[in-house]
This record gives sequence, C-alpha cells and structure tokens, in this order.
Amino acid sequence: MNITAHGVDLVDCDRLRQSIAEHGDRFLERVFTAAELEYCRGRKREIEHLAGRFAAKEAVLKVLGTGWRAGIAWTDVEVRNQPSGQPRVTLHGRCREIADQQGLCSILISISHTQTHAIASAIGLRESSGGALGIGD
Repeated sequence: MNITAHGVDLVDCDRLRQSIAEHGDRFLERVFTAAELEYCRGRKREIEHLAGRFAAKEAVLKVLGTGWRAGIAWTDVEVRNQPSGQPRVTLHGRCREIADQQGLCSILISISHTQTHAIASAIGLRESSGGALGIGD
C-alpha cells in the first residue's frame, strides 16, 4: 500500500461546547451519526470525545482534498471504535464515492484529546496497483 495523503485537525473543546449550547441536538444530529453520539454521550469527558470525532472528520476531508463541498455531509464520515478501542473510519455517501474515485482502500486515523483541545490525524492509503477497494463495510 502507498500513502497518498495526510490530514490533521485541531479542535478547541470550548468552541464545540458553545456550538452545542447554542444549537443543541440539531447541531449534534447534523454533525454526528447515531453511533457516534451513542459512543460519546454520557461519557466522563463527553465534549472531548465529540471534539475528537469532529477533528477526525475534518482530517479525513483533508485526506480527500474536498473540504465541506460537493454534496458532502458531516455524517458521510463516521468514526467508530473497534473492540480494541482503536478508532476506525467508515465513509458513506459522497465521501465514499470520492474515496473510491481516488483509489483509496483505507484511511487510518489517530485521535487524542485533553480538557481543552482534541487533535486527529488521518492517513489515506491506496493499493499499490491503484485499484479502488472501498472503505468501510
């Protein structure tokens, strides 16, 4: 496999907290999938976990080179944890189409957070032959 792109994003937890306070569930349901909200809600450091997923979504879009345009929805990028705890990206909708067009077979992510900030790094991988295998299930 070949590394084709890298993206990184940093999120201020207070800024995310303010957005949630201002827009409530409407904001949360527009940005996060039901599975992401289920994982984060009620956790000891809920805002930090949400901020980590927010940063991961931004980092993945940097890998794709798209930003939030071309019909992309926030929920087109979903971050779920494997049983080991390692986060895993699944792409849906327009993001999945773009990744397939680019021949990406996987996007690896790493997330870290503190009380004040969350950071995520994403690395796009392509099969050496350039064939698109799709990402996620």
